[in-house]
Formats: sequence, C-alpha cells, structure tokens
Amino acid sequence: MKIENTKAQMRKGVLEFCILSILQDDDAYTSEIISQLKDAKLLVVEGTVYPLLTRLKNAGLLNYRWEESTSGPPRKYYGITETGKLFLLELNTTWSELTIAVNLITTKK
Repeated sequence: MKIENTKAQMRKGVLEFCILSILQDDDAYTSEIISQLKDAKLLVVEGTVYPLLTRLKNAGLLNYRWEESTSGPPRKYYGITETGKLFLLELNTTWSELTIAVNLITTKK
C-alpha cells in the first residue's frame, strides 16, 4: 500500500469541512479558497475543488453570486447558506469528537 494514496484520502475526507470553514465569515472565489487550502498544506487542485463546490451548492450548503473583476472575466463568489452554517456546526462537533477518539487511540502507551 502506498502512503501517498492514504494521505490523499485523508485530505479529501476533510475538504468539505475546510471549505465551509473558510466561507463561514466571508464569501470567496475559487482561487481564494484553493489558496487557503494550499497554505494549510492540503495540496488540492482545481479539479478537486470545483466539483466539490458544485456538490455543496446543490446540497443547499453554499450559494454563489457573480461579481465583475477588474482583471479579467467575472468571478463566481461562494458563500455559506444558513443550512450550511448549521451543517458546519455539526461538522465541528463531529470533528471534535473524532479528534479526541483518534488521539486516545494513537497516543496510547
């Protein structure tokens, strides 16, 4: 088994949570979202993020608006919906419980 495959799957598993967290305070366009994910060392590519944003929008967790850009075509800004905020609260609880459980198991002596 290759470790890179496992690491990639672990990162993919938390992308929804990270994207919703990025958008909880301010709307952002895809390049900004990708930049924040890369800054956090999640190593994502546009081909991963675009379908995920569409899926989150179709689930009612995100919405978007078009905004004119001074340097090129209009940009699609994503924002979190009220449903998305509630979903994010649940994810925060789940993440806390999961990290406690994993830490209990992985730090056993």
